[in-house]
Amino acid sequence: MISGLSCWKGYERVPGTSPGSKGSCVKSSGPSLRKTTKGKGRNFLSVKEGAGMTAAGRKKYKAKNPGSTLSAPVTGKVKPGSKAAKRRKSFCARSKGWTGERGKAARKRWKC
Repeated sequence: MISGLSCWKGYERVPGTSPGSKGSCVKSSGPSLRKTTKGKGRNFLSVKEGAGMTAAGRKKYKAKNPGSTLSAPVTGKVKPGSKAAKRRKSFCARSKGWTGERGKAARKRWKC
């Protein structure tokens, strides 16, 4: 530790714990995904392309968050009552209030 109130480099203080006690410092999360829609290494699609994440962006997110269940949008034709149809229905219900440009594009891509 550097001082009584701070943690090692790359670690953050846990609020509500006493300095120096076990569990008072946790490893800080690394850099987040770049929120870019242009250029090489982009993680998100542009509004014209239907918003949402790129395949590479989903891969990077899964690597950073092990155990996540992030998957690609349901964009094709699906059988009624199938797992994909239920997932689409759930997304459409959740995203009804998305009135912004990106939200509308994402809903259109999912065929809501």
